[in-house]
Amino acid sequence: MPPAAPSRNKQLRVGLGLTLRTLGLVWRSSRAATLALGILTLAISLLPLAVAYAGKGIVDGVVAGSRADTLHWVEIELAIVATQAIVQRTLGLVRQLLGARLALDINVAILDKARTLELRHFEDGQFYDSLTKARREASFRPLSVVTEGFQLLQNTLTLVGYLVLILRYSRWAALALLIAALPAAFVEMWFSRSAFRLRNWRSPESRQLNYLEYVLANDGHVKEVKLFGLGALLLGRYRALGEKFYREDRRLEVRRSIWALLLSLAGTATFYSCYGMMALAAALGRITLGNMTLYLVAFRQGQQAFQSVLSAFGGIYEDTLYMSNLFAYLAIPTSEAARAHSDGQVRDEQGIRFEDVGFRYPLAADKQAEEPKWALRHVSFYIPKGQSVALVGQNGAGKTTLIKLLTRLYEPTEGRVLVDGRDLRDWDPEILRARVAVIFQDFNEYQFDVRDNVGVGSLPHLTEEPRIGRATARGGADEVIAGLTDGLKTRLGKWAHDGVELSGGQWQKIALSRAFMREEADILVLDEPTAALDAEAEHAVFDRFRSLSAGRTTFLISHRFSTVRMADRILVLEDGHISEDGSHAELLAANARYAHLFHLQAQGYL
Repeated sequence: MPPAAPSRNKQLRVGLGLTLRTLGLVWRSSRAATLALGILTLAISLLPLAVAYAGKGIVDGVVAGSRADTLHWVEIELAIVATQAIVQRTLGLVRQLLGARLALDINVAILDKARTLELRHFEDGQFYDSLTKARREASFRPLSVVTEGFQLLQNTLTLVGYLVLILRYSRWAALALLIAALPAAFVEMWFSRSAFRLRNWRSPESRQLNYLEYVLANDGHVKEVKLFGLGALLLGRYRALGEKFYREDRRLEVRRSIWALLLSLAGTATFYSCYGMMALAAALGRITLGNMTLYLVAFRQGQQAFQSVLSAFGGIYEDTLYMSNLFAYLAIPTSEAARAHSDGQVRDEQGIRFEDVGFRYPLAADKQAEEPKWALRHVSFYIPKGQSVALVGQNGAGKTTLIKLLTRLYEPTEGRVLVDGRDLRDWDPEILRARVAVIFQDFNEYQFDVRDNVGVGSLPHLTEEPRIGRATARGGADEVIAGLTDGLKTRLGKWAHDGVELSGGQWQKIALSRAFMREEADILVLDEPTAALDAEAEHAVFDRFRSLSAGRTTFLISHRFSTVRMADRILVLEDGHISEDGSHAELLAANARYAHLFHLQAQGYL
């Protein structure tokens, strides 16, 4: 079940604060459009009163038998209605343009925030819930808050005008108008809050629904879906979850519609009761036919204006509920403040040092009572500048986690990592990462052309073809490019109609070339990026890698010991800690875990 709602007073205070913050977003997005929206809304709120008064003049002219007065008021009403149409159309245009501007600005803000977040956020299911909720309706809710706010102003002004007219007839009729609309507004606000809580509560299941849809309709999954016959299973799960959502939504909407119908009928009964009294008063000569027409229009339009006022309150309330998701996402803290954890001590050394480093992944909020497992624990070593290091260990031993700590994609849970004697948390992240050229096993296959796919490895040199040429030669991608019709201009991937799909090995060469774009980097990392290459191709890649790494600190992660043995030094990781440290010859002589794995693999080639 969804969590309990906070108290009404707290809701109102929070709602007011969110409304003001939302108005600030809209104002910053386009001041001119916001001002135009306000002026046009004010104009459209006054014009219905003028139409009602002109209608009274027409009826009185007809009753008096005055042709001139009748035609005069018809001309006035025509002018007012024409003006009303122009203002209404212009108002719609301003809303549309402001909405488009605002949607772009907010989506940019969401993506800009994502750019500043850390890897740990993207590996957290709760973060994805927050991102999904922020993006789901943030593109139109801010404009809706402003629109509802101006409509609130518009209908309030219109209502005040109609109430002044109705009070001339009967204070009881004015009171009936107000009372008849209140229950519907409160019920609508209650259902809006219920709908918001329901949708927020099921965000994890919504992500699962989206994932099932992605797997069923994505080229990266279609092979296994067909070969394993998973289509019926996944579609069944998708349908079951979708049906669950449908039942929940149907139950809520049916109840909302029933209450809306009952309260609408009550409002209609109130109107016709007043209608009857006004008609009877006109029949008895107590009011003129023109006044009766005026009062009826005022009562009907006043009733609608008051309902619109309350509806606007409800709309703003609902919109701000959803805006809270956007503001909560934008307020996610980053680790820039983590520099305060550093003790400020600097060593006089050139190289990379891990000091009693430990790291464990945070658990989801509903599992905080459990003790999270350490991915790394009590890891200490020093790599002098220019040394090549290979990391060896079974899957899950902590090799990639160690590299992510080195590149500051993660922050240590305990201990610290130093580069050239300075704690990583004292480095500017951009300066630090500019010193590192890295390629992971799960590298990206960008749906760009070849030039951009390689060039993004060093953005300042994105368009420098000589550097791109050197990088593709070092990564072994020059042969791949030579076989493409448009060379570096060839669009890769299937998202474009003219895109070319590469094999796994070809993509890996493109990704390797991307890493070699950083010619100034003095720390080079290859984290099993050659898994799709055969042993000979991988050996050639690492040969080139070794020749290009002179004077640089290098880290190699590979399961092939023919490659690993090239390194000056080998670190063996087991269960998150370093169990062996030495050269290939030294570790073979020690006849421990490394030697066992090496001989085991060597037997596979006999």
